[in-house]
Amino acid sequence: MPSPSKLALLLATLCLPFAAAAAGGDDAISTDRPNVAESSQVIGKGRVQLETGLQWDRRRDETLHERTLTTPSLLRIGLSDSTELRIETDGRSVIHDADPASGLHTVTAGYADTALGLKWHLQDQQDNAPSLGVLLHADLPSGSRALRGHGVRPSLRLSAEWELANGLSLGLMPGVALGSDDDGARYGYGILAAAMGKEFSERLHGFVELAAPQIAPASHGGTQVLADTGLTYLISKDVQADAMVVRGLNRRTPELSLAFGLSFRL
Repeated sequence: MPSPSKLALLLATLCLPFAAAAAGGDDAISTDRPNVAESSQVIGKGRVQLETGLQWDRRRDETLHERTLTTPSLLRIGLSDSTELRIETDGRSVIHDADPASGLHTVTAGYADTALGLKWHLQDQQDNAPSLGVLLHADLPSGSRALRGHGVRPSLRLSAEWELANGLSLGLMPGVALGSDDDGARYGYGILAAAMGKEFSERLHGFVELAAPQIAPASHGGTQVLADTGLTYLISKDVQADAMVVRGLNRRTPELSLAFGLSFRL
C-alpha cells in the first residue's frame, strides 16, 4: 500500500482536470495551515489544494528527552461551492527518545495515520454574525505499526470567524473528538482554539493563538495547552508560505515546536 503522502499526491494528480476547469478565479488562496484553529471557508467547486510542511517538536522532562520530526499534509478537494473533501496526515514521522539517566537512545520512524473528512461552509459573515464552517473528520488506523492508533477516531469542530477593523480578524474553534489509549480504551475529549490575525499587507499576514488541542482527564492523557505565533506570505494568488513557533504551556504539551510550510492551489 502506498504511503499517505504518496497517496495524497496521487489524488491531487488525478484531480488536476477539475482544478484546471476552475483556474480562472482571481481570489487568493486561503489555507488551514499552520495553526490549530481552521478557516470556515472552503476552496470552491472543482479546486484542488495541497497544504504541506515540516514540523519539529521537542519535549523534555526528568525521565525523557524526545524530539519529533513530522511532515503534516492536507489535501483539499472542492466538491461544491460549500463542501470540500479532506485527506490529512502527519506523514513521515521520526521520533528520537533519550533517557537522560542511562543515556539510552531509540529512534522510531514510520508513517502516521491518515484522516478523511468533510468541511461545510454554512454562512458568510453578516454584521455581527460570524462566518461559519463545520469540519467532520475520522482518523483511520492506517499508519505504520509503531505509530498506528486504535480504531476509527472521529472529531467534529465548528469554525467561527469575524473580520474586524484595521486588518484584524478573530477565529474561534470549539470541538469534540473520540480518542483511544495505547491499550485501546476509548475516551471523549474537547478541543478549543482562539486565534487573532493581522493583515500587514496584501501578501503578509500574522497571527497569535491560544489553543487546547486536547481537553481530557489525566487518566486519558490530560489536557494539552499551547500558544503559537507565526506569519503567512502570499507568493502568488495560488501559493502561500508560512512559518510558526509554538510554546507548550503545560507538561503534557511539547515545550517547543517549529513549523514551516508551503500551500499551493492546483
